[in-house]
Amino acid sequence: MKTLKYILSAIVLLTTFWGCEEDNFDNLDFVGSAAAPTNVSALFGVTQDNTGLVTITPNGEGAVSYTIYYGDDTPEAETVSQGESTAHTYAEGSYTVKIIAYGITGKSSETTLPLEVSFKAPENLEVTIANDEAVSKQVNVTANADYAISFDVYFGEEGNDDPVSGNIGETVSYVYAEPGTYTIRVVAKGGAIETTEYTQEFEAVAIVQPIASAATPPTRSEDDVISIYSSKYTNILDVNYNPDWGQSGQGSGYAEFDLNGDTMLQYINLSYQGIQFSAAEDLTSMEYLHMDVWTADVETLETSLISLTNGEKPVVSELTTDQWTSIDIPMSAFTDQGLTVADIHQLKFVGTPWAGGTVFIDNLYFYRASTAQIDGSLPINFESDYLLSSFDGGIISTVENPDTSGNPSATVLELVKGDGQTWAGSKITVEDPYDVSENTVVTMKVWSPREGLNVLMKFEDDAVWPDTSATSEITATTTVANAWEELSFTVTGVDSSLDYYNLVLIMDNGTVGDGSSDYTIYVDDISIASFLDFEEDYSMSSFDGGSMATVENPDTSGNSSATVAQLVKGAGQTWAGSKITAEEPFDIEEGTTIKMKVWSPREGLNLLMKFEDAAAWPDTSATDEITVATTVANTWEELTYTITGVDSSLEYYNLVLIMDNGTVGDGSSDYTIYVDDISQN
Repeated sequence: MKTLKYILSAIVLLTTFWGCEEDNFDNLDFVGSAAAPTNVSALFGVTQDNTGLVTITPNGEGAVSYTIYYGDDTPEAETVSQGESTAHTYAEGSYTVKIIAYGITGKSSETTLPLEVSFKAPENLEVTIANDEAVSKQVNVTANADYAISFDVYFGEEGNDDPVSGNIGETVSYVYAEPGTYTIRVVAKGGAIETTEYTQEFEAVAIVQPIASAATPPTRSEDDVISIYSSKYTNILDVNYNPDWGQSGQGSGYAEFDLNGDTMLQYINLSYQGIQFSAAEDLTSMEYLHMDVWTADVETLETSLISLTNGEKPVVSELTTDQWTSIDIPMSAFTDQGLTVADIHQLKFVGTPWAGGTVFIDNLYFYRASTAQIDGSLPINFESDYLLSSFDGGIISTVENPDTSGNPSATVLELVKGDGQTWAGSKITVEDPYDVSENTVVTMKVWSPREGLNVLMKFEDDAVWPDTSATSEITATTTVANAWEELSFTVTGVDSSLDYYNLVLIMDNGTVGDGSSDYTIYVDDISIASFLDFEEDYSMSSFDGGSMATVENPDTSGNSSATVAQLVKGAGQTWAGSKITAEEPFDIEEGTTIKMKVWSPREGLNLLMKFEDAAAWPDTSATDEITVATTVANTWEELTYTITGVDSSLEYYNLVLIMDNGTVGDGSSDYTIYVDDISQN
């Protein structure tokens, strides 16, 4: 019956969201990946009649039902659905109430809450009242008292006589319509008839300026952006951000606001405001006007471009108060009104209500999609421009590498999961399709703030949702925190008839992010790994005393592969070695990195690698010989080779390996090594 209940709950949820338009809702995988409920809690309510009757109302994000253990001698638990309550009569005493919350798939989360039932009036009532630091006009109240179970707060706003309730020791909040001084009354309640009250006059204040910076704009080529005011790009010269067109007579003012070193334009009591360029700008190649706007009291912002040829045309944008509004206005919104954008020399802003509020503006620039010719070949290392986009709460941009200790790259990709959908993510779009096929292995360096963070990867065609087609969704999990590591994704579900233009990345699919550092990761060096894993047959040969064969892995503690390659150097030439010959030439170029897992009987064993063409000796041509020494004995480690001496006119069919070149082997265990997972990054 429990299973049936969860299935029915899933059907209800699917029915609710069937019409949603989002990037990751073209299948039902989210049901299987749904996370367990979070933020599980309960509100206690008590009848004040000395009976000990307590009402318990559980709540949790993603929960559909709850099992409640009362914490006394009652052997049975009570099960309720989301939004329902249960009542239980307690004797005087202290209890621990256990609540198990269940999601639509049966995944559960558990919490415990203390409950003290007393028939004495609450004593030693202590109340803390404070303005919220981040939310304008929000007041937070915390109450503690002996012998109390819950408390009610009457916030004293005219027209609202209903209290906000909370468990004793917790915090409740209220957002006033207007700032001002209010009489706040707190009533502490226990099981007794008597209550204990506290009253205070308190001033609720409005936050009238941003307390955090706007999102950092993505990295763009200088050819693809014309910046008016931004620290990210190079601004055009000699811009006048406050040419007084008479707005000062309307009571309007201007200042450059400094938020901990981040400056932004501040237009005070905005009626209208101009920005004057030193010379007319040709914006015909630009596609969008972008700006980030913060306000506490302006409802809409009218933005006009002003042409030397044919005047001005406005576009109105709605603003969200008390947070940054990111605005992208298509240039077509101006040109469709007949405006010429080849000679724009001014901008104008008009606020609603007129001269009734203040706006802060940052990252004011014009831009177009990247004009870089980007194909779908990997690796992607973010040292050049890529077309980046996000959906449903994801944020993507290129930034300076925050941790070069494990990755020397100067620029990396930053991914943030904000407070949006559970499938919020980002895309890297290319002009020529990605070169992926079934079982292609893609590797990616990831810096995560926590171990166990899940990164989902898939490739999509260029159709628009809901007609999008995608490969299977492959998830890899980070194993370390605050350090770079390499994750591997084996791509499946590839339709060879499709071209895949989008690489999609989703962090912790099934969980809502909050935009914090806990939901911020960095990505670099997305590569296709060309694996030789010796789980299938390869053309192998040896020369001058070398021997090579596939064998059962002798040590799975450091490498889980079932089959590996065994190399033995017998009593022959000092250059005795082995070859792996491919049917198609190895895809290498100058500077290609090859990684290989090696098990050696001794530290300091030298293993030489080179690539040869298909000609027979002595007409063979080869790359440089690269030697790397093992650093451990009797355990697996990964060696890295950077290939040089590549002749781009040649095709290399042979991968050559020589153990301890210059020394004669003896065929013993001291000259026997194992290799596996030869990969090209």
